[in-house]
Amino acid sequence: MAHKTINPESLPKPSGFAHGILAGNAVFLGGQTALDKDMNIVPGGIVEQFTQAFSNVLTTLREAGGQPEDLVNVTIYLTDVDDYMANGREIGRIWREMAGSQYPAMAGIGVTRLWQKEAMIEIQAIAVIADR
Repeated sequence: MAHKTINPESLPKPSGFAHGILAGNAVFLGGQTALDKDMNIVPGGIVEQFTQAFSNVLTTLREAGGQPEDLVNVTIYLTDVDDYMANGREIGRIWREMAGSQYPAMAGIGVTRLWQKEAMIEIQAIAVIADR
């Protein structure tokens, strides 16, 4: 089975990685921080960074032919777990706005830092595209 690399033009051009890999009907979505198209971390706090990072994940998923409801696993890496939890209601509202009320298996992991020093969050996911 051939794998297909998924690199949406609306996201920063990857170097040394792929935004996503489509293997059969599974999509492996590479870790996304809150980078905008100009390769800058969006200003603001964890809520704004979550919104951008999750948008980047969903952009790659859609480019592969999937939808948010196809997400089966999401891992969120955080530099400040307490800040994320303090903003949990707002982040949950944004999730439902962007992806609906169906939640995949998830994990949140606290880390000391991410690739970009100003990044507070990185989201990695796996989706299985359903037959529609």
